[in-house]
Amino acid sequence: MNAPRPRDIYASRAQPIVPERTGLLIIDAQNWVMDEPNRQPRPTFYRQARETVIPNLQRLAAACRRCGIEVIYTVMENFTQDGRDRSLDYKLSNFFIAKGSHDARVIDELAPVSDEMVIPKTSSSLFNSTNFEYLARNIGLDTIIVTGFLTDQCVDHTIRDGADRGFHMICVSDGCATDTQERHVAALNAFKGYCRTEITDSLLKKLGS
Repeated sequence: MNAPRPRDIYASRAQPIVPERTGLLIIDAQNWVMDEPNRQPRPTFYRQARETVIPNLQRLAAACRRCGIEVIYTVMENFTQDGRDRSLDYKLSNFFIAKGSHDARVIDELAPVSDEMVIPKTSSSLFNSTNFEYLARNIGLDTIIVTGFLTDQCVDHTIRDGADRGFHMICVSDGCATDTQERHVAALNAFKGYCRTEITDSLLKKLGS
């Protein structure tokens, strides 16, 4: 009789969080993204990012460091001086973040500590333009907590790709944002089948226990 192995049967996506097998991923929380004077108008995004998301990420990062969860950053950044290595989508979107520039750095409010990894990428999903999966496997991670910007772009792509690659994906719904609240909610609903969704307070409670 054909049937799945018992270990392949899960009652829920809400699996226990094991610190040494878990990583907190902070996507594109960088100066270029938060440069309101020089970017397109999107007041809702900047307000939510500054008032809600960034403070929540500060709390999450601190809690993860205390309990031994790996904190990993990704930033949009060219590998080459002329950006020829960028994905076609980045070229069409005119995303050009110079290698080693101020724009490519993580914002001061969320600055990495010690030897935390900051991985440059040139695609929406870091799985497509970086060796993140290789690094995660080497470290022994099987669960990725996903946060950052933007909910309906890089966060969305990363969650879907991670799920397909065999990672338990967790989205922190108040730890990410996009241009409008409507787009944010639509994205959460669109990819919720690929991940477990938490809010910052509920996740912090689980980490504390």
